[in-house]
Amino acid sequence: MRTISILAILFSARALGQTFADETPKELEGVGIVEHLDEQIPGHLVFTDEQGREVRIEDYLGERPVIFTLNYYRCPMLCSLTLNGLVDGMMDMEWTCGEQYEIVTVSINPDEGSDIALQNKRGYVARYGRDEAHDGWHFLTGSQQSIKALAEALGFGYRFEPRSGEYLHTASIMFVTPSGRISKYMNDVRFAGRDLRFALIEASEGRIGTAMDRLLLFNCFQYDPDAASYTPNVWKLMRLSAVMTMIVLVIGLIILGRSGRPGSICAPSHLSTGGSA
Repeated sequence: MRTISILAILFSARALGQTFADETPKELEGVGIVEHLDEQIPGHLVFTDEQGREVRIEDYLGERPVIFTLNYYRCPMLCSLTLNGLVDGMMDMEWTCGEQYEIVTVSINPDEGSDIALQNKRGYVARYGRDEAHDGWHFLTGSQQSIKALAEALGFGYRFEPRSGEYLHTASIMFVTPSGRISKYMNDVRFAGRDLRFALIEASEGRIGTAMDRLLLFNCFQYDPDAASYTPNVWKLMRLSAVMTMIVLVIGLIILGRSGRPGSICAPSHLSTGGSA
């Protein structure tokens, strides 16, 4: 399924003209993801939310980790696949959008307005089925200048194809810390609930998640970009196993030490400890 994003832009390009297998179509130059991990996104950028209110990116930072998605609301295929896949993964989590994390969806089409943003919000929030998302999932539109600046900061490359009237882009969601730094990319259209949970724990800088979540994430699993998922890491598991073995040995030695201390063994009751018979 993770090949859908690639196939979508390749089919779009093929419709524009024949290309060779090892040739990058001119129309796809600049289309893709360049990861800007740990870089700060510009909080001052101005957009319009689904209610027609002027907002800034910084309005959604400061408290919770944020998932950013760059789409456009009239996208014929890829955007809906990405957002539907995100909703499916969100529904697999106990955490709720609007409580433990926020989502900001931004249209890359400057001609789209708050009316279609609101229409899309209603549809996806209804599918998600949790009321808290009304205040936690934000659908924005903006000027070309703001869109371009945010896309460049996030490393999201796209192009407008005037003959088809469509935007060529790939599928990706970006995780941003409460302070506004990019912590993770997931370049796919399907997102497992466990993967979203681990990515949000990382993006939260340890502020959310249980002790067991952090134990599993930092000692057992590692994100694999090729698999677009968190997978067990052999070295982390071996390290955890070694640590647990050492803990068990230390506890065992302590118990043995205490049981073998002088005076800890009682003499049989029939033996006299002093005096005459």
